[in-house]
Amino acid sequence: MPTQRKLGRPTDQRKAMLKGLVTSLIHYGRIETTETRAKEVSAIAEKLITLAVRECDNFTSKPVTVSAPVMDSKGYKSYKTVTSKNGNKYQVVERAKKEELRQVDGPTRLSARRNMMNWLYRVHDENGNAISMTNKLMNEIGPKFKDTKGGYTRAIKLGARRGDGAPIVVLELTK
Repeated sequence: MPTQRKLGRPTDQRKAMLKGLVTSLIHYGRIETTETRAKEVSAIAEKLITLAVRECDNFTSKPVTVSAPVMDSKGYKSYKTVTSKNGNKYQVVERAKKEELRQVDGPTRLSARRNMMNWLYRVHDENGNAISMTNKLMNEIGPKFKDTKGGYTRAIKLGARRGDGAPIVVLELTK
């Protein structure tokens, strides 16, 4: 028995369709689709959310030295004149070093992120900025479902579609 339904499509089209539906479900929290597609998307989304719940606290913070350009009062980069070994003079952007705490993933969390990236597309907001769906899963959805053991999605039946009579459902995250 195959792990996924065929849905009447070739493999590449089926996977692309499911990836799009899973990404939309994670991004918006609910989608409207046919019942068989919803069952497939629900199974995939449940596995991804389970990964996020299991790995949401598996990270450490470590100090990292970061170099940033020094800005003047007008917001322009400040330059300093430097002399090379040959006696040539040129200008270099003045930089300030500071330490920041950065989050470092554990090995299993990194593996979980990569598995999530296999099932999620990149999403852009209305300004064109990229939104990381894996970060949304790990930082928002995973902690929200931390105390729940399964049942992260629900399907509410709406009835038959007008054109072909296919059963339509609303698939949504429970919290």
